[in-house]
Amino acid sequence: MSTYSIKDLEQLSGIKAHTLRIWEQRYSLLSPKRTDTNIRFYDDDDLKLILNVALLNDNGFKISKIASMESNEIREEVMKLTERSLTHDDQIHALTICMIEMDEDRFDKILSTNILKLGFEQTMLNIIYPFMSKIGVLWQTGAINPAQEHFISNLVRQKLIVAIDGQITQGGGKKFLLFLPEGELHEISLLFASYLIKSKGHKVIYLGQSTPNDDLLSVYKLHQPDFLLTVITTSPSSEYVQEYVNALSERFSSSEILVTGYQVIGQDLVFPKNVRQMNYIRDIKELLEEIEQVPQEK
Repeated sequence: MSTYSIKDLEQLSGIKAHTLRIWEQRYSLLSPKRTDTNIRFYDDDDLKLILNVALLNDNGFKISKIASMESNEIREEVMKLTERSLTHDDQIHALTICMIEMDEDRFDKILSTNILKLGFEQTMLNIIYPFMSKIGVLWQTGAINPAQEHFISNLVRQKLIVAIDGQITQGGGKKFLLFLPEGELHEISLLFASYLIKSKGHKVIYLGQSTPNDDLLSVYKLHQPDFLLTVITTSPSSEYVQEYVNALSERFSSSEILVTGYQVIGQDLVFPKNVRQMNYIRDIKELLEEIEQVPQEK
């Protein structure tokens, strides 16, 4: 069982800690436990409840009404709401609940419904990608545990692989070599980039997680790609990122290198001439739009 501080509840639900304390006192919504040293904490059931309460409250339910409902009634209303709501924030909130509950069936249903309504690309851009960014930050701050993050990441990864396999390209187009640095395992952004690139008719050589430098060089010499693309989330660490970017620039001077990720965006880095920072996944989309598209096989 995981434990959470009131600050964790605030980060996960979006409800200010001050408001949570008022709801706790006025409506007895939460019942915090205490450690042996008298420090208040909350458990998984408290978190699930407050996520559901937040979603209902955001959609017009008065807190006094929610407080009078049984837990099964709250859950039923949340399920009805997420099935009919097209608001991206509502869907992200619902996926957060699925993550906490590790409810694979519910997660798959929400994702499949949004793909039918919005299409795969828009679902990824507007719902899944912001959701993954959110839980990435929450994981790094300790607000969620590694098991919850891995559970969701693997489900999204499965969806992406199926979608990528459905993209069949003919010859032509640019050649992209996609990889993660040694020690880097956060693959979702790289997989989505692969989907976007293939959907525009370009060729992808996909090396994936934790690619050894010598292997990267061997594949580069064999394929001579136009672009290299990497995502730096945790490895290399911040003090070595500049050195790593400089080494990529020198080693692969004939190609344009695209870099993004938590250790890149907003950092005080100097990019060599053949290295371009991608601030968001939409930047990759914009880059692809700059490149002449090639015909797709129907």
